[in-house]
Amino acid sequence: MELTAEKIQAWLNAFTDAIEANKDYLSELDTPIGDGDHGNNMARGMAAYQAAFEKQQPATISDTLKILSMALISKVGGASGPLYGSAFMNMTKATKGLAVITSEKQLGEIVNQGLQGIQARGKAVAEDKTMVDVWIPVAAALKNGELTSEVIEAAKEHTKDLVAKKGRASYLGERAIGHIDPGAASSGILFKTLLDTIKD
Repeated sequence: MELTAEKIQAWLNAFTDAIEANKDYLSELDTPIGDGDHGNNMARGMAAYQAAFEKQQPATISDTLKILSMALISKVGGASGPLYGSAFMNMTKATKGLAVITSEKQLGEIVNQGLQGIQARGKAVAEDKTMVDVWIPVAAALKNGELTSEVIEAAKEHTKDLVAKKGRASYLGERAIGHIDPGAASSGILFKTLLDTIKD
């Protein structure tokens, strides 16, 4: 496996397209348990990334991730912007000076740094019904070279059965059961497009 800056950029382009295609679905997930705007917010953030990318033309993995982080922090409303932004800022630091990511284990360590950024900002742990419930198993699976779309899908679907402990959904208590967490769903899209990029 070799993930160069170009490959990372191809991944984020695929993620942009997938978010645009799924923005209505993500906002629908967010309607019963949040503000109903997660899809539109994420699409706005990724459009801002694309615009900043065009302007700055980053040449490294780290610089690419930094542009993404800044775009998400500045343009995505609610909790998602700061959480995703913190994840990618940590991944920016973890890839500083790195020309290529050479193994799934190394990629898993970088994703784990992103996870720590989310947890430092949002204080969520496993089973709180947040995006963390996707990032934890994905980081672990990557480190073991075992990431599949089934792992990602199962992690996302698992949030349906959980009681929300963080964010707007936590006010609903048990009524949030039966709904997939929107942040977990967008994280699922993030990692499925990453998996496709690794396989290419």
